[in-house]
Amino acid sequence: MITGILFDKDGTLFDFNATWRDWTEGLLLELARGDSLRAGRLATVLGYDLAEGRFSPDSIVIAHTPEEVAAALLPHLPGQTPASLVARMNVIAADAPQVEALPLAPLLTGLRARGLRLGVATNDSEVAAQAHLETAGITAYFDFIAGFDSGHGGKPSPGMLLAFADRFGLDPAQVLMVGDSLHDLIAGRAAGMRTVAVLTGLAGAEELAPLAEAVLPDIGHLPRWLDSQPADRAKV
Repeated sequence: MITGILFDKDGTLFDFNATWRDWTEGLLLELARGDSLRAGRLATVLGYDLAEGRFSPDSIVIAHTPEEVAAALLPHLPGQTPASLVARMNVIAADAPQVEALPLAPLLTGLRARGLRLGVATNDSEVAAQAHLETAGITAYFDFIAGFDSGHGGKPSPGMLLAFADRFGLDPAQVLMVGDSLHDLIAGRAAGMRTVAVLTGLAGAEELAPLAEAVLPDIGHLPRWLDSQPADRAKV
C-alpha cells in the first residue's frame, strides 16, 4: 500500500507556465537593464520566447536548480557573481504569484484523511517553496518541505526523496513521487519509489510515460488512481 506521497512543486502543485512566466519576464527585465538585445539573449539561454510568453519544453527553468540556471546565465552577465545572482533569483521567486493547478486544499485534505504522509521536494529554494505554499494556504498539509538547498541535493538525485522516507520511517517502495518532469521521475526511480506523472508542466505524456506508472492530467486525478491500486501492492 502507499503510505506517503511526495509532490514536485512547480508544474505539479502549481501550473508551471502561468506561475513562472511573470517571474521569468521580471528577471529578464531586471538583468537586461533595458537592453532588448541582452534580454533576447538571456531569454534564449532560459528557453523562453519573449514574444509568445511561453517556455520551450527543454527550458532550463523547468527542472533545474537556481544554481544551475544562474550558471547558464552568468557568461552573459559580466560583473555578476554566482552567489549574488542566485540570491536575487530566489528573492524574485519568493514573490512570484502561484497559480494552483486545481483547488489544492480540498485535494490535500482528502489525502491526509487517508492517513498519508505528504511532502514537497522541489528544485526551487526551500525559502521560496515555503513562501509559495504559505501564500496558497497549504503549508500545514505537508509533513516535509525540501528545496535544492535543504542539504539533500537536488533532483534527479534521490536525496530529498530518501530524506522524506527516512524521517518518517517509510519504506521507499511504498512512497509515491508525483511530478511533471523527467527529473522528478528519475529521482523517484532512483529512490526506489513508485512514480506518477502529471501534465500540468510542459512535458508531454509520450516523454513521461516510460518512467511513470500512470500519466494523469493533473493531481486531482490521484484519489481515483489510488483507489484503483491493489491494497497489498508495495512496489512496481
